[in-house]
Amino acid sequence: MEPIKPTDCCGADSELHQETGEKTPSEQNEHNECNEQKEQKIKRVAWGIFGIALWFILYKQLLPFSHWFAYSLLGLAPGSHLGEAVQFFVYDTPKVMMLLLLIVFTVGIVRSFFTPEKTRNLLAGKREVTGNVMAAGLGIVTPFCSCSAVPLFIGFVQAGVPLGVTLSFLIAAPMVNEVGLVLLYGLLGWKIAGLYLMTGLAVAIVSGWVIGRFNMESSIEDWVREIRAGEQPNMGMKLTWTDRIEQGKEAVRDIVGKVWPYVIAGIGVGATIHGYVPEDFMAAVMGKDAWWSVPGAVLIGIPMYSNAAGIVPIVEALLGKGAALGTVLAFMMSVIALSLPEIVILRKVLKPKLIGVFIAVVGGGILLTGFLFNLII
Repeated sequence: MEPIKPTDCCGADSELHQETGEKTPSEQNEHNECNEQKEQKIKRVAWGIFGIALWFILYKQLLPFSHWFAYSLLGLAPGSHLGEAVQFFVYDTPKVMMLLLLIVFTVGIVRSFFTPEKTRNLLAGKREVTGNVMAAGLGIVTPFCSCSAVPLFIGFVQAGVPLGVTLSFLIAAPMVNEVGLVLLYGLLGWKIAGLYLMTGLAVAIVSGWVIGRFNMESSIEDWVREIRAGEQPNMGMKLTWTDRIEQGKEAVRDIVGKVWPYVIAGIGVGATIHGYVPEDFMAAVMGKDAWWSVPGAVLIGIPMYSNAAGIVPIVEALLGKGAALGTVLAFMMSVIALSLPEIVILRKVLKPKLIGVFIAVVGGGILLTGFLFNLII
């Protein structure tokens, strides 16, 4: 009789097992190990469900807690400048941090499916237009910041990815990253998050395609084009879900550990705007009626350095004070996608002429986005 093949690790029937009905010591050890793995998996799922339920319960209590803290515990008057600022800060700080923890953990797991090497291989050999669209789409699910720009750029050039496609990715990755999108959704709703997603992708795709038309490969620094391609990493390594969950935890330690000062600073600025800046003043400076508000917002945003997590609370406060949506979107895009520190980093791999074209094309796209949304909304 043919021996029964095992169906899973705990059903390791063997020919000997079928004949005697008894397990050898090694089979017994394997059986016990499999049972322990199953128990651990069940415990992880149970802890995961408990953690998510606890997260939602705490999240729902943040608003009443902020009112109690500011107006009952501290005795501040509702509607006063200080009261409004304190309530905003006490409400938004834990809210943004909780959203960040949940988002970054999920992103860390998603990232395990989209390593830089896999992203590079996906884009290699793609023609323009198709490549621009793919690159911008991959930029959403691959949370690489401007700090990653240089090594990614070098890897893309080595892999033969067209310059315009590479730039579509480098524009989309920091500007339309999923952390910023989910924070926008959590703080301002799906309409604004959706608008930002569509316009950010459009700017990345069109800007990369336009720059690709200029055939400026010669404006890449010589050392980048001459560098030899390194050894390809081992792409055959398979990750288990335990590995992916560990990568999610590592992403939380790494990303949240780096961005939390910017988040606190951003919420502090947002709280000050929320509590002390008059609505009439903000509407006059960043409202629809001021035609110069969009280029002004871009010029203010470029020298700033922040990430999506740090800038979203400021965006929330600006919109709450009457700033126009197009102006605020232009401000956010310029801070994230066209910041001076990122330009300095890109200067290591791009010559000044290409840097100038990059700023002009991306800046033009951001200005057009701002004016368009101020016109139609």
